Amino acid sequence: MRSNAVHRGYLVPAFAAVLTAVALAAVVFWATRSSATDDGVQGDADCDMDVDRDDALTDLRFSAGLGSFPACTARTGDADCDGQVRAADAVRALRHGAGLPPLPGRAGCPPIGARLPTPAPTPAPTATPAGTQAPTPTPGGTPSGTPVSGGYALSQIVPSAAFEASVDFAIIPGTGGQQGVVVTQDGRLHRVSLSGAFQPALFGDIADRVSYGGEEGLLSIAFSPGYETDRRVYLYYTRGSPQPSVLSRFAVAGGALDPNSETVILQVPQPFANHNGGRILFGHDGYLYLSLGDGGSGGDPEENGQDVDSLLGKLLRLDVSGQAYTAPPDNPFVGVDGRDEIYAYGLRNPWRFSVDSLTGDLWLGDVGQNAWEEVDKVVAGGNYGWDCYEGLSPFELAGCPSGGFQMPRAVYGRGDGQAVTGGYVYRGGALPELYGWYVYADFYSGKVWAVDTGSATSPAVLLADSDELIASFSELPDGELAIVSYSNGLFRLARR
Repeated sequence: MRSNAVHRGYLVPAFAAVLTAVALAAVVFWATRSSATDDGVQGDADCDMDVDRDDALTDLRFSAGLGSFPACTARTGDADCDGQVRAADAVRALRHGAGLPPLPGRAGCPPIGARLPTPAPTPAPTATPAGTQAPTPTPGGTPSGTPVSGGYALSQIVPSAAFEASVDFAIIPGTGGQQGVVVTQDGRLHRVSLSGAFQPALFGDIADRVSYGGEEGLLSIAFSPGYETDRRVYLYYTRGSPQPSVLSRFAVAGGALDPNSETVILQVPQPFANHNGGRILFGHDGYLYLSLGDGGSGGDPEENGQDVDSLLGKLLRLDVSGQAYTAPPDNPFVGVDGRDEIYAYGLRNPWRFSVDSLTGDLWLGDVGQNAWEEVDKVVAGGNYGWDCYEGLSPFELAGCPSGGFQMPRAVYGRGDGQAVTGGYVYRGGALPELYGWYVYADFYSGKVWAVDTGSATSPAVLLADSDELIASFSELPDGELAIVSYSNGLFRLARR
């Protein structure tokens, strides 16, 4: 809004002439600019100790990502002290160079043309592999670097010798982040050591009540936020079409899940065997979130995605702190038409979603029909379009609302894969250039991408092109990501 206000309210008739002069000065500027001095002048982006039209050109090019710039640009070019060098700073430099009155500044921001103090010495940087960046994560959690396209590979941390058909993984609370449970689709759970301290061992087995095959099976696990005292574990599994999908709570005793302790929390009828969705996670708010597909078949024949009286094609938010579940009172459909359990809707097959461990934001990968896979940032009450839209493209608009959809943050077509696997916002330290980026993959192609969570439009970056069937992601206590291969165990993302 401020840049628009600057554009509309402060440009004077002389500004057009100044811009023309800026363009004519470009060649001279790049041939004659001087090197940075030890200190600087506010607004002096080219570091020649004078604020003129050349500084405006530097600011404009810097904000557009063009060319290379003096080392002091980011410090002295930020004439309005908003933490960025952009077009608004160019306007200030142009006005100063043209002798026009300065624009109002922020409190404590040095006036344009004022001498700045010498910056403190910068410590010598630590070694970083060639072709990578090592920025410091920003306090607000927004990205502070840019990952290297194609610069990463999957590094195995737990082999799959003891299990196959792996679909989910979760760290066991109270183990120092060194032990977790691998969920296999056939109904079994395996305790593993991330340090290799012991061989995988059976943690639980509910195969006797699970329908396994295709998209059905034991699909997800979540440990209670109070697990270290209440020893509660939640599982989501299918009993087989047309029987319902089941969310249940189990007790852990003697270091293993007790299959006889099951308390069924929620059952959702499934008209077809596919599109079961399939993840459960606890949010920062202590509530349990469950993603459910649209009921299956193809094209959402029962129109569940847009039907807020159906739990299919939804992300649910449940309070499971008691014996049964209740709907949190601030869920978006409480007190209005629609099921109280619904948090977001218009989903086709939300196989995997996650909670940003820093901000609590929800991110989700929704598997497409036959053209587009999509990544969504989820907001309360959001309508994510299915089956009115597949990705950004109209699918079946008859009977759909005229607007109000939350469109995807990213999409990709069949040339890059066939089934998106939602991931996590990276909050680790091993790959600081990825900090604040949402990492996700495709199950069939094995490709891994990331999108900038601080931008609504920047394109995805392809991080790795693997040979794995990537079924899920999990976040480790240190913010690093575990990648679950359907057939080859657990991996980490590492630089090549």
